[in-house]
Amino acid sequence: MKPIITAFENSPDGGQGLARDMRVRWALEEAGLPYDVRLVSFKTMKEPEHKARHPFGQIPTYEQGDLVLFESGAIVLHIAQHHPGLLPADEAGRGRAMAWIFSALSTIEPPIVEREQVYFTERDKPWYQARLPLIDDQIRSRLTPLSARLGTADWLDGVFSAGDLMMVMVLRRLEPEMLAEYPNLSAYVARAEHRPAYQRAFAAQKAVAEAARAG
Repeated sequence: MKPIITAFENSPDGGQGLARDMRVRWALEEAGLPYDVRLVSFKTMKEPEHKARHPFGQIPTYEQGDLVLFESGAIVLHIAQHHPGLLPADEAGRGRAMAWIFSALSTIEPPIVEREQVYFTERDKPWYQARLPLIDDQIRSRLTPLSARLGTADWLDGVFSAGDLMMVMVLRRLEPEMLAEYPNLSAYVARAEHRPAYQRAFAAQKAVAEAARAG
């Protein structure tokens, strides 16, 4: 039975591959799994039928038979645990890959998302310009050790894993100028974006955005 994921009918990112269904699409492509997509509007996301799948009325969700999951990290981890290609074969390697998934979501992503949000919610406030450098310092305090850990390696722990997938998706949310401060992280993101599975997932999400623009 093919899984069904939900995605924005009209994504705010306009097809840049930043909406969180992209993480799930990429994982499914890496695992070689066909899937169906249920497109939802912002109105539909807040209705009872969708909130039965995702209690916070967001995307993505994942359905396969009786299993219904929400939260992109949980969905990617589920796919990785049940299909080859996203976790190392050895137990220690699997554990480290899982740690990188949680690191991406719990350590790296929060200040990046905070910076995005203050632009929309606080840019008309008198403290906005003073606040931005403080958030940027928080982001750099996480990127600097991440860059040091990656060093000259292709991937975080030897071979590509779900940990890299999630980390790259988080890093793509950065302002390009800040990512450029860390050449090895820029190369890391570019390397991941050249993976065929990433390109298939990106093209699929972009096609939805283009169809929405076309009306």
